Amino acid sequence: MRVLWVPGQSRTGWCGVAIDAGSRDETEESYGLAHFVEHTIFKGAGKRKSWHILNRMEVVGGELNAYTTKEGTMIYTLFPGEHVERAAQLVSDLVSCPTFPEHEIEREREVVMEEIASFRDNPADAVYDDFEETIFAGSDLAHNVLGDAEQLRRMTRDDCHRWVNTHYTPHNMVLFIAGNYTEQQVERLAERYFGALTGSEQRKKRVAPAHVTPQRRIIDIDSHQAHVIMGVRVPGMDNGGLRYALALVNNALGGPGMNSLLNVALREKRGLVYSVESSVVTMTDCGLAEIYFGCDAHELARAEKVTKQTISRLFDLASDPRRLDAWKKQYCGQLSVAWENQEARVLGAARSFLYCDEVETIDQTIARLSAVTPNEARAAVEFLAPDRLTTLIER
Repeated sequence: MRVLWVPGQSRTGWCGVAIDAGSRDETEESYGLAHFVEHTIFKGAGKRKSWHILNRMEVVGGELNAYTTKEGTMIYTLFPGEHVERAAQLVSDLVSCPTFPEHEIEREREVVMEEIASFRDNPADAVYDDFEETIFAGSDLAHNVLGDAEQLRRMTRDDCHRWVNTHYTPHNMVLFIAGNYTEQQVERLAERYFGALTGSEQRKKRVAPAHVTPQRRIIDIDSHQAHVIMGVRVPGMDNGGLRYALALVNNALGGPGMNSLLNVALREKRGLVYSVESSVVTMTDCGLAEIYFGCDAHELARAEKVTKQTISRLFDLASDPRRLDAWKKQYCGQLSVAWENQEARVLGAARSFLYCDEVETIDQTIARLSAVTPNEARAAVEFLAPDRLTTLIER
């Protein structure tokens, strides 16, 4: 089992496990199981009942949390630093001896069904899942993380145990401990509470989904507003150089800054949208660049046209060294500010170590972004060419 020690001077501590198992590892009969296990794992572990688990960290002022993605599950706790032993013991119990009590499973099944319904009731969220079903059609990435109500009703205690026994194994996990602790303390905690874990020594190998032909798809949902995603497949984590250029170009195009090209073109100049954003998601073997905006259905054609015109301008803008330097300055500044969020930094380090066996410092990230050349930026822009985009419209 890999152990990540993140030293620091904070009065707060973090302890958790990053697990290389998410929705893309499910079979067609078990869509939603990874997320359901993430919920029900807190309902009993060893001799601890649900109430004991919920209170174990909260009574000392801590928090217990978890989430599931396409490729991973994160289970962790944040706490006052002196309670690291309590935290390590609890996390160990959760991943090594969950009990999945029948009555708790039935109760949590209803909770997850409500989560699914709530998610589908928000079209600005649901359109992302529908888009991924379109662009990853026929692959293990096409279905959403939550699953659906019909499959959820069929999930059993045995299914949950089988998932944990298959995926919650030492070679498939990273234990991370962050805070004002010594290396020796971390080693002792890892050995004491996780040293007895056993399981397969094989790291999983995933197969990148086949590319689909760009298309334009419209789904009528009887909504006043049209929700639009335009996106394209991009390389994954294994293409380091291009990954930084894509991140840089994406931030300039539709990042969180109010001066992003799309925000200026669609909202500030023309008032066509309230929200517009772009993002790049990288997975182990592939990635996805997406542009989202919501607009009045009558302004849809105009908003699409302006978006494509803005993308087309990117190639010339990326060729201008002064413009590229301005993009770098802004993005590196944003990352420096975000770096102060300790929880995000710890979880990001755990994910990086889980998938890449390394942790990149903020200085290394900034250096690699600063080294992006105009040629690399143009290569990143070429991925976003309008004729390569798949478009999903829900209106």
